[in-house]
Amino acid sequence: MIDAQLLRAAPEVVEASQRARGADEGLVARAAEADAERREAIADFERLRAEQNAFGKRVAVASKEEKPALLAQVKQLAADVRQASERSAVVEARAEELLRAIPNIVLADVPAGGEDDYVVLREVGERPAFDFEPRDHLELGELLGAIDMARGAKVSGARFSYLRGVGARLEIGLMQLALTRALDAGLVPLITPTLVKPEIMAGTGFLGEHADAVYRVESEDLYLTGTSEVALAGYHADEILDLADGPLRYAGWSTCYRLEAGSAGKDTRGIIRTHQFDKLEMFSYVDPAQAEAEHARMLAMQEAMMTDLGLAYRVIDTAAGDLGSSAARKYDVEAWVPTQGRYRELTSTSNCTTYQARRLAIRHRAEGGRTAPVATLNGTLATTRWIVAILETHQQEDGSVVVPEVLRPHLGGLDVLEPIR
Repeated sequence: MIDAQLLRAAPEVVEASQRARGADEGLVARAAEADAERREAIADFERLRAEQNAFGKRVAVASKEEKPALLAQVKQLAADVRQASERSAVVEARAEELLRAIPNIVLADVPAGGEDDYVVLREVGERPAFDFEPRDHLELGELLGAIDMARGAKVSGARFSYLRGVGARLEIGLMQLALTRALDAGLVPLITPTLVKPEIMAGTGFLGEHADAVYRVESEDLYLTGTSEVALAGYHADEILDLADGPLRYAGWSTCYRLEAGSAGKDTRGIIRTHQFDKLEMFSYVDPAQAEAEHARMLAMQEAMMTDLGLAYRVIDTAAGDLGSSAARKYDVEAWVPTQGRYRELTSTSNCTTYQARRLAIRHRAEGGRTAPVATLNGTLATTRWIVAILETHQQEDGSVVVPEVLRPHLGGLDVLEPIR
């Protein structure tokens, strides 16, 4: 959540962030009012508690004649303290609820607006051109025996698939390539839980506006993660971290699940938008002063993967209104998909500043020995959707697909995927 001190000292900054997101500006005033009521209620409780303690001492030394009157006052004070405590708890809960409802403060130069108001930072690579009619990734996947949507739907329903044969090998190879890059960059690999507690899911910001994308196991009161970011953020919940030697960096490998509620009719063909997929997610805990540099580092690793896989791509600075509640800035890396004639998001990286850390009570030892929230950042280094761009970009007229050179060692030296029919 945002820093309550900022809400008190500079509510106009919070309002400007809400305005850039197209979110409710009035929430800021309501949260500030609730925060003031909370502080007033706490002050009243502490004052009455102090009076109660003082009266207790007076009763202890009072004469026999004075005690009955004093005891009556003590009884009244006890009732007043109890009432003040109850009021304080109610007001505190209300203030916390409103404060948590405010999304992260967007960074000053993030573009304002909604989904279509992004800024293109750069386009990299040459878009593929074909002297034949290119096939889309599903047609290629079926020719190669790599993707089976029909049996996925038969077994699990819409938006499920089987990756089989070279399709399974391609996904595992992608993940292994990403893991190798992560290890080379000093990230600690983790295979993360895919079921998490409500407080962890809420702490990362996925039970607000993203709640309709989350699977819940009601009998266990657990949630299936749509990204290992959730489990990675929860890894150090309620801890004080030692960042003296630099950021703590992790790479989480997991299967991910998303309901894709509200996506009816969108990307129903193939594996662009599915309920289940694999992902290798980078996650960093850093001193807030280093957050922007860490963000650039993650983006550079993603771009290196795109380039080495031979994909034409662009990087966009996502507009404030298209950010998730936890992100203060997000860069999307979008690859060119030939049969769609447009760029499609393959990966993103977000700077969540101290927003998640405040919700999950993750701190570090700052200057002077005091504790302060860390900054958290995340970014995907490989996921199932990348297969779409790889197949379409590197296809040949006969339906075969050239394996990017960087992937070949992870596919047993295989250099071309050949049709099986």
